[in-house]
Amino acid sequence: MLDRTDAAVRAAGRGPEDEGARGRFDRIYQALRMRICLLDYAPGERLREEDLAEEFGVSRTPIRRVLVKLEAEGLLRSVHGVGTIVTDIDVGELAQVYELRVELAELVGKLSPAVVDAPMVERFRQIRESCDQMVRKADPREFARINMEFFHLFNSLTTNQPLRELSERLYYQTTRIWLKTASRLKEYEELLVDEFIIFQREVADITEAVEQRDPAAAGHIRRAHIAMSFARIRRAADASVANAAPTSL
Repeated sequence: MLDRTDAAVRAAGRGPEDEGARGRFDRIYQALRMRICLLDYAPGERLREEDLAEEFGVSRTPIRRVLVKLEAEGLLRSVHGVGTIVTDIDVGELAQVYELRVELAELVGKLSPAVVDAPMVERFRQIRESCDQMVRKADPREFARINMEFFHLFNSLTTNQPLRELSERLYYQTTRIWLKTASRLKEYEELLVDEFIIFQREVADITEAVEQRDPAAAGHIRRAHIAMSFARIRRAADASVANAAPTSL
């Protein structure tokens, strides 16, 4: 059963009367995307338009539009005779996506850089503090949530809109894969704690670069961490396959 009390779901509920169609669409889209990325909707799970329309208090038309967008982004797929289901995620199939994410991370720090002012620095410091608290709690769901929040903050270092949009699309294609891969391993909790600490270090280093008003340095740091993260994911995926393989007699 999904926990409907989390902030993302509350934000996606009925909004102000003057919110408008675009606002409702964005709220529902962001809520469903987050559920998919937090594995609230497991790979292979069917999403029913009528159920979602009832939950969000809208007609099926905006729900259908949201599902079409999520399908275009690779998070859902339509199966004839079945309906709309959540896509599965595979390390091998996402290798080229990660390769592109590595290169885009560096470009975020170079192309059309945003003005790094005091409010932006403060936002990075706040998320660093949230990250420190997350490590102490060792909560996988909180880790995933802060990781998403940090991605959007990092992405704001560039004003290049096409770059921001492409980076966001690719990020959400890959963000589920660590939780899915690690959950299959006996060392699940140990691996997650290690990942928490590595992410904490990344946030701290990028925050320091932002404090120095050096978005290019922040991009280099992010690039390195994405590359190393994918290497760890591949090792974990290989270990997962090995664990699942039948033992020869």
